[in-house]
Parts: sequence; structure tokens; C-alpha cells
Amino acid sequence: MAVLAHAEAGEIAARLRDLALPAHQDLRSPENGLVMLRGRVGGDGAPFNLGEATVSRAAVRLASGEVGFGYTLGRNGEKARLIALCDALVQSRDFGGLVERSVIAPLREQLMVRRKRAAEETAATKVDFYTMVRGEG
Repeated sequence: MAVLAHAEAGEIAARLRDLALPAHQDLRSPENGLVMLRGRVGGDGAPFNLGEATVSRAAVRLASGEVGFGYTLGRNGEKARLIALCDALVQSRDFGGLVERSVIAPLREQLMVRRKRAAEETAATKVDFYTMVRGEG
């Protein structure tokens, strides 16, 4: 689910387009809402409300009965629906392996390449500060 949440909606749709998808229906049409983000002082202190974030959610049922749920930050209802569809397909005996190989694994690889590139770009700007010890007494 994390891979799908970090992927672009167009990337997911393009990979699903290549598959012969089973019949499915929306249990919950994509909808947008807000969630409260909570934080803690120092990581383990008293919790406090940090603010709100927009989210989109959807639910899909395959004709064979599997139900998938999709949530994503932002106001992209189509992405939430695609995530829900992938969630339902992964649970299916007939489509689980295919979706893992054809959709999730390539998206995971793209995500790792992007993260590696970002880490390399960040490392290139690293500045090492050090203190020279003077030869005085």
C-alpha cells in the first residue's frame, strides 16, 4: 500500500491498463475529507493537534467478492479508487500474483530509484564542518 500511495495516479493507471481486469464496482465512490494530524513534543511527550490534512478515500468490490480500500493524501479521488482496486486485486487468488509482478514491483523499483537519486543529490550538497586544533599549549 505504501508503494501505491507514493506512486502517481497515472503510473498506476498505465500499469492496470495492460491487465484484463475483472468486473468490479465502487462500494464507496471516491470522496475527499480531512484528517487531524497529531504530534508529540519530543517524540514521546504529550500529544497535541498539529493541523489538518486533506485525504481521499474509496472502496471497490470485485465480482468475486474481494473488497479493497484506498486512501491517499490530497484531493485525488481517482488515485484512491485505483489504490482500492489494486488492494482488492491483490487479495484475489487469480490476480494477486499478476498485480504484484505487473503493477506493484515496477512501481516499487521506480520509487527506490527516485529515493536513491534524491539521496545522492542531498549527499552532493553535504558540508563537513570540523575544528582544527591549534598547536598551542
